[in-house]
Amino acid sequence: MSYSNTFPNSLDEAMSFDSVDPLHQYRDEFLIPPFKDGSSSVYLCGNSLGLQPKKAKDYINQELKDWAELGVEGHLHAKSPWLSYHEQLTGFTAELVGALPEEVVNMNGLTVNLHLLMVSFYRPVGKKKKILAEKGSFPSDRYAIVSHLASRGNSPEDLIEIEPDKVTGLIKTENILSIIEEKRDEIALILLGGVNYYTGQYLDIEKITFHAQKHGITCGFDLAHAAGNIPLKLHEWQVDFAAWCSYKYLNGGPGGVSGVFIHSKHHNNPSIPRYAGWWGHDKSSRFKMGPDFIPIPTAEAWQLSNAPVLLMAPLRASLEIFHQAGIARLREKSLSLTGTLFTYLNNSERFTQLGLKILTPDIASERGCQISIQTGSNGKDLFNKLSASGIICDWREPDVIRIAPVPLYNSFEDVYRFAQILLN
Repeated sequence: MSYSNTFPNSLDEAMSFDSVDPLHQYRDEFLIPPFKDGSSSVYLCGNSLGLQPKKAKDYINQELKDWAELGVEGHLHAKSPWLSYHEQLTGFTAELVGALPEEVVNMNGLTVNLHLLMVSFYRPVGKKKKILAEKGSFPSDRYAIVSHLASRGNSPEDLIEIEPDKVTGLIKTENILSIIEEKRDEIALILLGGVNYYTGQYLDIEKITFHAQKHGITCGFDLAHAAGNIPLKLHEWQVDFAAWCSYKYLNGGPGGVSGVFIHSKHHNNPSIPRYAGWWGHDKSSRFKMGPDFIPIPTAEAWQLSNAPVLLMAPLRASLEIFHQAGIARLREKSLSLTGTLFTYLNNSERFTQLGLKILTPDIASERGCQISIQTGSNGKDLFNKLSASGIICDWREPDVIRIAPVPLYNSFEDVYRFAQILLN
């Protein structure tokens, strides 16, 4: 099957599309929550929590078995030795975000990693002390940014927030570039969401990074809603740093371990400060317990502690599936799924009658696999109707329903059923 601009117009057609979809087999690799009548729910909430890979249980159980049978010796003699467990995720992680293997490491949680990265990459000097972010970023990002401003003796007013367009609710790339140009002598750091959690808008990471670095501005991204959703080329785009979580599109489980990217150009720069920990120390001398920190000459130098093996096991299972499916093919299917949903909604008089509005860009290259629907005053009733009908999606105050047809495990039938329930 070649994904095209044609869309199924009936349940039978949707099922026919699924029957020839070369990626449909991966749906069987995941556990789909059952509906109360015993059927499978229509799960469209992978932008909040991805589904459990069936292999995750086996991978976790293997570590529990090794723990039970080997105790501390599991660090060296487990089936997948714990001492280097995180290294088993490195290759597929790098592949997924377009990085060199030495530029990525999985560790900690997302906001913890953003803090660690800002320690290194927010370096205010004189009036060049401001941080540029989007207004309406995920609240945790804003909390972290403001706390770093305060820790360096600066004020919340040193946070420049890009306002979304009043009509579309989206952030125009040209506005970002204009602010960079206007404030280039004041901005020390840019930290943006690669895909906005609320609207699903995908920012032009490459263009923003190029324009920022042209003016000596460090550029980083929160890729919580981008990693595993869209193809990324972080090394090629010269992004300075990035971080993401694994529990959304990467299906790493609730509270799953985060990933970071640090461009290789920064690895051996002694002028970049960092918080140091045992697991960032040179591997060949780590267990000599010396008093002086010798950093690993890769992104691993930013590690603080040894790998949380039980958290990494389900992510390892998921990354293997991503490797098999390929992010380019997944993106192609993703655009077909969201294109199908856009067609259903935009061509429906009922959608207009209900007072609904799509916040997500209709230009395919400017969105991931999330579509955000603004509902107005009766939105919560509509959300409850969907839930009662077996649709698992996401509600965000004050009036937005977020839908994420994830190409790894969602189908054209899922999209069709959602639209039928929403519009009837």
